[in-house]
Amino acid sequence: QVQLVESGGGEVQAGGSLRLSCEASGRIFSINAMGWNRQAPGKQRELVAYITSEGNTNYADSVKGRFTISRDNAKKTVYLQMNNLKPEDTAIYYCKARVVSRSYDVMDYWGKGTLVTVSS
Repeated sequence: QVQLVESGGGEVQAGGSLRLSCEASGRIFSINAMGWNRQAPGKQRELVAYITSEGNTNYADSVKGRFTISRDNAKKTVYLQMNNLKPEDTAIYYCKARVVSRSYDVMDYWGKGTLVTVSS
């Protein structure tokens, strides 16, 4: 079994910064892409950013230039540095990882989410 645990959410004023972390643990052989999605109240879950095992990144247009995704493969951890936060960034942020298990199965796993609230 694989677990993803997020941390770093909280409340911040507009223009402020937060850094989210997500650590994977369990029966992991390797991790392919890791990323962050978010879901705002009354809206569908959307992709924020992801990063491949090679370090290639992709961002939603709404966060380009403000958010930076990175990962530490040795720690099985992905980070999301969020700068210049806006009220519309308010959402629950979910970590996602495509994991290759020790039995070589490939599955997507999700964390339970961490709440980010940006006040104006």
